[in-house]
Amino acid sequence: MLVVPVKEGENIERALKKYKKKYEKTGIMRELRSRKEFEKPSVTERQQKIKAAYKQRLRSAEI
Repeated sequence: MLVVPVKEGENIERALKKYKKKYEKTGIMRELRSRKEFEKPSVTERQQKIKAAYKQRLRSAEI
């Protein structure tokens, strides 16, 4: 369970923003989406390789 301490006089919007950021960092939604459908390990590996190649191309283009 996520707990966000709210200081005296702090508005609710700021507390909500902190909560949302904390929630996003836990990765719960990402995990739920990935568990929604089974993905073969070979497909996962392929996607990771494509992503790595893309990042490498971006870095090499920067230099």
